[in-house]
Amino acid sequence: MPKPKPLIIVESPAKAKTISRFLGSRYQVKASMGHVRDLPKSQFGVDVAKGFEPRYITIRGKGGLVKELKEAAKKTDRVYLATDPDREGEAIAWHLGAALGISPNRAQRIEFHEITKDAVTEAISHARPIDMHLVDAQQARRVLDRVVGYQLSPLLWRKVRPGLSAGRVQSAALKLIVDREREIEAFRPEEYYTVELTADTQPALKASYWAPWGEKGRVSADEANRILAEVRTGDTLRVRSVKTRERRRFPTAPFTTSTLQQEASRRLGFSVKRTMSLAQQLYEGLEVKGEGTVGLVTYIRTDSTRVADVAVADARAFVESTYGSQYWHKGSSRRPEKERPGVQGAHEAIRPTVVARHPDSLKGSLNRDQLRLYRLIWERFVASQMAPMVYDATTIELEGKGHIFRAHGVVVKFAGFTILYKESREEDDQGEDETGEGPLPLLTEGQELLVDAIRSTQHFTEPPPRFTEASLVKILEELGIGRPSTYAPIIDTLLQRDYVHRTQKKLVPTDLGAVVVDLLQKYFPEIVDISFTAAVETRLDRVEEAEVGWRDVLSDFYGPFSEELARADQDIEKVSVPTEETDEMCSACGRPMVVKYGRFGKFLACSGYPECKNTQALVEKTGGVCPKCGADLVVRRSKRGRIFYGCRAYPQCDFVTWWRPTEKTCPRCGSSMALRRKGRHDTLVCLREGCGFEEEAQ
Repeated sequence: MPKPKPLIIVESPAKAKTISRFLGSRYQVKASMGHVRDLPKSQFGVDVAKGFEPRYITIRGKGGLVKELKEAAKKTDRVYLATDPDREGEAIAWHLGAALGISPNRAQRIEFHEITKDAVTEAISHARPIDMHLVDAQQARRVLDRVVGYQLSPLLWRKVRPGLSAGRVQSAALKLIVDREREIEAFRPEEYYTVELTADTQPALKASYWAPWGEKGRVSADEANRILAEVRTGDTLRVRSVKTRERRRFPTAPFTTSTLQQEASRRLGFSVKRTMSLAQQLYEGLEVKGEGTVGLVTYIRTDSTRVADVAVADARAFVESTYGSQYWHKGSSRRPEKERPGVQGAHEAIRPTVVARHPDSLKGSLNRDQLRLYRLIWERFVASQMAPMVYDATTIELEGKGHIFRAHGVVVKFAGFTILYKESREEDDQGEDETGEGPLPLLTEGQELLVDAIRSTQHFTEPPPRFTEASLVKILEELGIGRPSTYAPIIDTLLQRDYVHRTQKKLVPTDLGAVVVDLLQKYFPEIVDISFTAAVETRLDRVEEAEVGWRDVLSDFYGPFSEELARADQDIEKVSVPTEETDEMCSACGRPMVVKYGRFGKFLACSGYPECKNTQALVEKTGGVCPKCGADLVVRRSKRGRIFYGCRAYPQCDFVTWWRPTEKTCPRCGSSMALRRKGRHDTLVCLREGCGFEEEAQ
């Protein structure tokens, strides 16, 4: 009788396909399609009186799959639970063991951080029992989120509007966005001036006034006028000092989940949700010409910047053969990195599984966005192992009529890692030595120069910027709110609930979002308190380390929360959300139309209701005009939810474009122009077929 094949259960068919390819017929590999058990959707599912005992049920639609997996498990003496290497994956493995009736001595947990033959076979040789501390950490989060969401959301339905939701992390994130908007609204710009001069050198030396009181050149209008009156064109300047220092700029660490989300947003224009979807595909495996299905990157949910020795060796081989040994780092290649408390040490940073698999070799195998994200991960990792850039930073101080002017210049002596990877401005936090012009003229102390030109420039202080998805992710991680693996669904929920709109990549709170934050702030202050939310997250991390029981965390939270809930249900009156007016007029009676909310989202209704019950679909104008018929161009969504832009006169006019129309008109033909984004480069293009005019967006 043939020996039964060991069964390996993973989470997704893509992962199963990749693993089956290199393990061959010696194993059966099946997919659980994620969780097979969870709390019931239609009931609370948590018995608070019994120590927050959760009641798990088989997820609807998974019964047949569970039966199939159970039958397969009965026919073998070894079952390997190969779910993701984190607490969520550990919980899925535990639920699988319970659902399939696999005894603990037969259910063996294996974990790997990249889907390669070596990693999987190594994991099989080091199978272990399920880690119940990890399971408890996931259970604590799941039950806590159910307690908050299931009990607080219905309160919002009754007091504000049906279909709303509140959550432990979601509500704190919303408060950050609302608070930032109010800070912007309260901001009052202040005028200031800078004074710049040009000296008659070759090349021309540009220097800025340097205020002695530490305002870095910011002066009042009166002060600027006084400087211009005292230092004039043709006056003599004396070189007060010339200081040149050799500096090194070190590469940033390879990506964590959070930094990947941020940089993909900044460089590629991807939403956090899009980034995680593409990264998951790269991790689970894609068809590569000549190789079959292969996992291209390591596990994508990580907060560690650690890199395996074998990956470092692969990077070294590539760098030395491609650029030369001088481009390989000697000793530590990176600036110091602060890792958040609770980082899981077994995890690695996100990196390519095979450094020799250059992005260019995948052009015929991956789609455009998959390749762009892979290239970003690959370049960031290889650059992180390279030598620093070496440059001379020069500061020249000029003195004239008692005033000091400064010029900064940078000359790169050795490109180092920048030959491969140019960091974005947001990543570069290494100080002002790198700012300034290129090479400065060769000057000596005491040398005299003439002022060729001098002028002042008016400026106004600016309010703090609205959050983008990238900057929101950054501050959430810095404050310890939630975990990077949850940021994509959090942002998506805020958008879906209409708490926030995305406008030109900025997250703008709606009146509804502000109303919900104010209500929570008044009656449930801890839910939106940033410090409290971060402290709860830290306690949940301690469950993982077996430093505190998961039921204790829930008990400490639930006591005050349940009291606030009972009090709020009695005290809160029905809250009205300000009506959102529009410039649309009712086609039936001529009165203004207003935005209303229904079970399927927003729509337009006549402000004369109930006398007039006219309604119509809500359209968002872009400011552009159809080049075919002259009607407004509006925002539309495809069946898959992707935004495109079409003529409002559809179906009479079928004009559509993927580029966002603008109010700007083409100087050649007068048609509307649209914004075309390609990476970080924005171009305005004419929408009229055959015109072809385009220009760089300002």
